[in-house]
Amino acid sequence: MNWTLVGAVLLSTAGLLVLGALALRLWLDARALAREVDGAVSALRRAAGTE
Repeated sequence: MNWTLVGAVLLSTAGLLVLGALALRLWLDARALAREVDGAVSALRRAAGTE
């Protein structure tokens, strides 16, 4: 078996796993940011008395 090919496959698999982990982290951060923005909008509405 060609070890160069095995190494390339392993490296690309590891790269895809890292990209998946980063995508998950980005999704979680975006979800948390959306919650914070929603809370801020609610607070502004309460302060303005338009709720």
